[in-house]
Amino acid sequence: MSDHTEHSPDFNPSSSTANISGTLGIIAGGGALPERLLAACDRREIETFVIGFEGQTTAGLMAGRRHLWTRLGAAGQIIQTLKAHQIQHLVLIGSITRPAFSELKPDWKTASFLLRVGSRALGDNNLLTAIKDELEKEGFTVHGVQEFAEDLLAPLGPVGKYKPQSGDKHDIERGLSVARSVGKLDVGQATVIQEGLVLGVEAIEGTDALIDRCGDLKRGGKGPILVKTQKPQQDITLDLPTIGPETIQRAAYHGYSGIVFEAGRTLLIDPQTVAEKADEAKMFVIGIDPSETFE
Repeated sequence: MSDHTEHSPDFNPSSSTANISGTLGIIAGGGALPERLLAACDRREIETFVIGFEGQTTAGLMAGRRHLWTRLGAAGQIIQTLKAHQIQHLVLIGSITRPAFSELKPDWKTASFLLRVGSRALGDNNLLTAIKDELEKEGFTVHGVQEFAEDLLAPLGPVGKYKPQSGDKHDIERGLSVARSVGKLDVGQATVIQEGLVLGVEAIEGTDALIDRCGDLKRGGKGPILVKTQKPQQDITLDLPTIGPETIQRAAYHGYSGIVFEAGRTLLIDPQTVAEKADEAKMFVIGIDPSETFE
């Protein structure tokens, strides 16, 4: 594994800055990312309209903004509202706790969509891709958050002063191989490795729960390493892996020694706080070049 101490001149993150006319529709889940996107839009003087979901989206996000509160199964209402406001450009951003079908209470539009996609809806990536396809059929253009907030893309190299040691190379290589293999199956984006052992892989529970679960499974000696990657087939406009201060704090609490992610394909929330928390825990946090396959 290369020693990424500086930005590589050949490294080119897959991002572009979007220039749109009209209002940007933001379909917002939970977490900090919707707020970051809205702040970026405010700086660029882009008008926004926010779709928020009951029990998912942070209520304060809507303050002073044009918005619609609705439920996950109300696709018909969402599409009708967006079209009524002449919105053509959309970003899907934030975490969604996926409900059971019995809890969804789908309207006709949602039920029709779910019947069409069938088993494609089983994996998160396949479901998101199907949703994007459906929105494009309705005349919308779906953008990635990085097109409006490019500074959210994680940089190449260490975030903070600590770096992986030579003894970490094998675990990082194994973690990348496992995470990418699991990603191909549309299961999750992350794995936890300790001294060559796979302590766990991310599934429906998400990264936070994976960190907790593997914290309880760790062995003695040097702490485990969290490796998070983009799924190989993943659309870069949808659900990029995300690392933020809470990730660092949670991993530090459980005695992790490091976190590895793909630079330019990962969203990094509040890099300064991430670096401070990582340094405090003496933990390395590093973005690697996605072209490194270790195969």
